[in-house]
Amino acid sequence: MRILHTADWHLGKHLEGFSRMDEQESFLEDFIEIVQREEVDMVIIAGDIYDTSNPPARAEKMFYDTLKKISAHGERLILVIAGNHDNPERLIAAGPLARDHGIIMLGTPKTVAQTGSYGEHKVIASSEGMIEVEINGEKVVILTIAYPSEKRLNEVLYKELTTDEEKLATYAERIQALFTELENYFREDTINVVVSHLFAMGSEEEGSERNIQLGGSYIIDGRYFPQKAQYIALGHIHKPQIVPGTQKRARYAGSPIHYNKKERHFQKKCFIVDLEPGQEALIHEVPLKVYKPIEVWQCDSIEEAIALCEENSTKECWTYLEIKTQRFIRENEIKTMKNYKKDIIEIMPILLCDEKPRNEITNMADKSFEDIFREFYKNERETEPDEELVNMLLELVKEDMYEAAEAEG
Repeated sequence: MRILHTADWHLGKHLEGFSRMDEQESFLEDFIEIVQREEVDMVIIAGDIYDTSNPPARAEKMFYDTLKKISAHGERLILVIAGNHDNPERLIAAGPLARDHGIIMLGTPKTVAQTGSYGEHKVIASSEGMIEVEINGEKVVILTIAYPSEKRLNEVLYKELTTDEEKLATYAERIQALFTELENYFREDTINVVVSHLFAMGSEEEGSERNIQLGGSYIIDGRYFPQKAQYIALGHIHKPQIVPGTQKRARYAGSPIHYNKKERHFQKKCFIVDLEPGQEALIHEVPLKVYKPIEVWQCDSIEEAIALCEENSTKECWTYLEIKTQRFIRENEIKTMKNYKKDIIEIMPILLCDEKPRNEITNMADKSFEDIFREFYKNERETEPDEELVNMLLELVKEDMYEAAEAEG
């Protein structure tokens, strides 16, 4: 049986106020083609379908249109679990209608899928955190833990716990206990898979990915996953990667699009997994396109930045500008850059400061207001004030002095 593993679509997401839905729509069109080309039997979407719990209508339409097309009128089974960005109740509301198209939607670790036909396939057994499906005559047991927040995890486990000590066990220990309990559903004659949306890191760093530190309470060790699982499909981390300590069985598919400038350095992908009972999974990667790259332009001057914006005005990319300068960038200069390049995300001035010690302002009685302000500004900002700013300030001071004189007169 062939599975496609993807996650973290974040439909409806913005980048500093700029919508990414055009790129997402392009990805979904290519995704449909990948599913069809690879002749996939089941698609797993491991959470964070949307970017917010109240997604825009266009995002929902994109999602359901995509599911309908990849399901091929129920010929292909689709499993969707909720992530931390999703509203579980809203996600599964369309479950009864989706069922006819072979789509299973699970909102929380407590969600129990109804048994029966799903398109051309069947859910032959189910309970909290487990479904057994029959796809083209092959039986698959899937442990399904939608985003297990501490509250949701407590709802699943506390009914079994009696003492305060048990209830005070760490999040990671409770996840391990849940997996240990659910692993009993795996059999030798079935394909055995885990699907979840959580942080899972080992004791070693994975490439450039550092271990995520969240106070220790929301991270589980890769060794906690069921040893009998042939493949573990995860969502939550946007960099595609293998979870250390799992013999390459546990993987994050990552997000399909570079959602911030930190993600631009790694290849986006999804995983195709070939499985049969009792055998090691055969996994290959499918690289995804970059529809609109995120670029960081490092400029040695304001003039160079303006010239770059003009030269690349028609280039399709999200742009961060880092500009070396000895003064603050004027409003009209920022406006010029943005007029040339419509999709500038951020303009970051990098002030070039000399290493001279800050001078103290002395003999204030002998200095004019303008001289005092210029000296103060240079000490605070380590650069000369813009003449426009000085003139504006002097005009305001003159107006105040005139109004004071009028009041006294």
